[in-house]
Parts: sequence; structure tokens; C-alpha cells
Amino acid sequence: MGIAGNPAVAADLPVLKTGGANKVPACATPGRMMSFATSRNGRISSQFDGVATEYMRHGEALSVRWDYAFFQMLVETANLSFVGDVRASQNNFAGLGATGGGVRGEKFASVSDGVKAHLQHILMYAGEHIADPVAERTRKVQEWGVLTSWQKSLRGPMTFAQLTRKWSPKDRGYARDIAAVAGAFYNRFCQSPDPRPELVAEARGQRGITIDTAAAIKPVTEDGKLKSGRIIAKAAIADTRATSGPARIALGAKIPAAEPPPPAAGAAGPAPNYTILNGASEIAASDSSGSDTTTDAARTNGEVKVASAAGAAAASAPATSAAARSSCRVWQASYGGQKAVIIQAIDGPQVNYTVLDVNEGREQREVAAYIAAYAKGGKQVAEFASPSRALNKAFEMCPES
Repeated sequence: MGIAGNPAVAADLPVLKTGGANKVPACATPGRMMSFATSRNGRISSQFDGVATEYMRHGEALSVRWDYAFFQMLVETANLSFVGDVRASQNNFAGLGATGGGVRGEKFASVSDGVKAHLQHILMYAGEHIADPVAERTRKVQEWGVLTSWQKSLRGPMTFAQLTRKWSPKDRGYARDIAAVAGAFYNRFCQSPDPRPELVAEARGQRGITIDTAAAIKPVTEDGKLKSGRIIAKAAIADTRATSGPARIALGAKIPAAEPPPPAAGAAGPAPNYTILNGASEIAASDSSGSDTTTDAARTNGEVKVASAAGAAAASAPATSAAARSSCRVWQASYGGQKAVIIQAIDGPQVNYTVLDVNEGREQREVAAYIAAYAKGGKQVAEFASPSRALNKAFEMCPES
């Protein structure tokens, strides 16, 4: 069944304002949206339980494609994990005023205000004047006429693809990231019943619009029976791989405690390539018992190389060598960029230092994605113009290697 607004590529991202055939699909409900968000981040704070309801409430009032605004929010916040400069307490869902380098941006009094600020900012891109904007950033952009000449140069109504070129001009993959998230939702979550259909009525208040339970499509079955949880899980993993581009990684995995397993057959969309620069002998001796902490986020086509920091001589040492005694490890991971950051993550008694190669203009998003997937609770501790300088610093921080 085709779903209106389901993107094939980033170029197909819809017009910002609703109207005519450009409607939010009926299956895009707050209940399904939150189920989708939770599937990508199982640790979403309870303070955000109603965030999708607020997107629908304010989105319909402002005539904005709130479904894609919600997908943009998931990209901006790394699925509501807030591992970048913006903190969860700010209720800032679009990085408004966060310009990088530790600048946190604006803070809003409530989830509702934060959502409204985001949607108003989108509406401003569409050429609408916001009379009383919630965000100071929106007010300044309007007063200074920052977008005026660019908006006049465009033909036709503004689309989300066009918006991304100004919203994050250095991030060439921004539109693709939003399209991938949208595809993941519309290709899978529209095919299941709404877990909380009452949220539609809550979002629409007292306007008397009934809940559209008919929009829910029956779960996929196999020979007339519901699929088992294992089959559904496999489908979910396949969907994540299919909708993740080469610069995105699935979120939710711990930093690998052992060498990742061989790539899954047919897997698409590699995670960052990474190398363990010390502790190779310990990894070689490990068995499949560590598979529970190495999730399918790491089981992709990304080539994995393991090398000892001490060179070939150390490779021939017994499995109980220095690696077993080491209280820190140095890892190297790459999104293919020329810049590099060091991420520190503590796993029990061990401290992991990851040198992550990142792309210019995508640094914060790639760091946030890596921390969410592989370094839970980790933090960026340094940034360098080249990977070699970052590696030198990492080995200073972990001299045991």
C-alpha cells in the first residue's frame, strides 16, 4: 500500500506547508510516532512522552507538515538522546541558536513551547511572517531579513529539501538523513495499529474531530498467523539497514567489547569503519559470549580491522598479555572525513578512547550518532584538524597501549 509522502530520495521531501494533496498521512499519529522514536532510542526521557502530540497540535494549527518536522527533530536530537551541545532540559528540538563549539542555543519553558518554536521557524522559511515568535532566533532572522533574498530566488513553494540547504549549509547529507528517517517510519510503522489512538483527540483538543482508527493497517501475517517476535525483529533490523546511509549508524548499541562478528549477508548501509589499536590479543581470544553487547548496529558492511598498537611482535604474544591488564583502550572509527575528535567512554573499570574521523559540517551529528550507538555515556574531549594528531593525543591519554 503506497503512503503519501513516503520519500524515495531526499529530493522528494515535501513542501513545508500543508494544502491540497500535500497532507500528513492519516497513519502519522502521535502514538505511532512515539512508538517509532522509542524503537530508535529505548531511553527517551518521560518528559518527552507528549512531544509527538505537541507536533500534531501545533503543526495542524500552523498548517505545517509536522510529520517531517518530527523526523527532522529526531535527526537534530539523535532520537531525543541530546548527546550534542543542546541539553534535554532546554526543550530545544531543532538546535535553534546552537551554532556549534559548545554553544547550547535557546531554552524553552516547556515541551510545547519548544515544539512551537521549531514549527514557527519552519513556517518562517516558507515565507510566512511570524507575528509573535517563541524563539529569539526566529525573531532575529525575520528582523534582519536573513532569508529574504534567498527565498525570492526560489521558484514554487519551499520544500524540506530546500530548507536543509540553509538550515545546515555545511551538511550535504542533512536532507538525506531526514528522508531516511521518514522512510523508516512510513515503510514500517504505518503497517501496525496505533498503540495510543487517543492521542489524536488529545492533539486536536475540543475541535470535535474523531479518532481515525481505520487508518491502522493490520499487522503483517505469515500464513494467516501473526509473525513471531523473532521475525519482526529481523524485519526491523533489515529496515534500519535499508534506510541508513553510509554516514549514519543505527543507534542503541554499546561500544563493542569484542571484535564485531562478520558482516551480515546482504546488509546495506555500513556503520563507521573502526580499528582497535590496542588489546588485539585479548580480542582474538574472546568468543561469541560477547555478542549480547555488540548489537546489529555494528553488524554491517563496514570493514573491521584489528591491529595491536605494539606492532607485529605483540601480535604473537600470548592471549594473557598486556591487553588483559590494560585499563584503557584506543579505538579508531571513521565516517570518512578528514577531521577527527576523541571520544571518551567509561565501561566498568576500562576507559575507551575513540578517535573518530568526521566530515566537516557534520561533526556534531556524527559524534552524537557514534556516542548513542557505541559509547553510551561518552563525551567528546578533544577535536583535531587531522586523525594523526588525534591518535597521538589518544595514546598520550592511554599510555598503557
